[in-house]
Amino acid sequence: MNKQEIREKIWRLLEETNIASFPRPVYGRIPNFKGAEIAAEKLASLPEFKKAEVVKVNPDSPQRKVRELVLREGKKLLVPTPRLKGEFFLLYNVDPKLASTISGFTKFGKRISYKEIPEVDLVVVGSVAVTRKGDRVGKGEGYSELEYAILRELGKVNEKTPIATTVHSIQIVDFIPYEIYDVPVDIIATEKEIIRTNTTREKPKGLYLSYLTREKIEDTPYLKYYLMETKRIA
Repeated sequence: MNKQEIREKIWRLLEETNIASFPRPVYGRIPNFKGAEIAAEKLASLPEFKKAEVVKVNPDSPQRKVRELVLREGKKLLVPTPRLKGEFFLLYNVDPKLASTISGFTKFGKRISYKEIPEVDLVVVGSVAVTRKGDRVGKGEGYSELEYAILRELGKVNEKTPIATTVHSIQIVDFIPYEIYDVPVDIIATEKEIIRTNTTREKPKGLYLSYLTREKIEDTPYLKYYLMETKRIA
């Protein structure tokens, strides 16, 4: 199966088994699922989470509880604008419940430029499907990869920075093809278990511009601004 076939299979499976949760249908999304809060709590019980001071979490619905737990435990939460259409948001000392929603983090978060991003101790990404070896596939737009690549370029994450995801156990598959820019995960938290992937695949070292179309750069203002500021494009 190619990546899109895997996505379609998982989206269909989540809907047909009624494991999918609001917002539905989950097609085209990082799918929310019943058990997302349990998976988040399992992730929050890990030493990587407990010792982290700054946690970057994707803005999608299934990771809302992760964002809440980051704030509830007094950590700093870094969240990108959906589809990198604007700034990153940095949140701390705010109401965890209110600020963990998409409308909440845009309301209560401090908008920061890429120059103001702090060093990140833990990265949490959303996934459509993952393997026990740490390969993952998102919804197909590549924003987790771009966000990670920018952080890596800035020196805010490195090879040893743990990367985690929360999914339903039904989203675990046997094989996912990958490219050099794909971000492998070290930790998978489901409603049933914690999986340490022990991935041997090297994490992307930064932006691979040869894989980015001009249209992608133009459609992603934050990325375009970063590349212009760093004189990578005119």
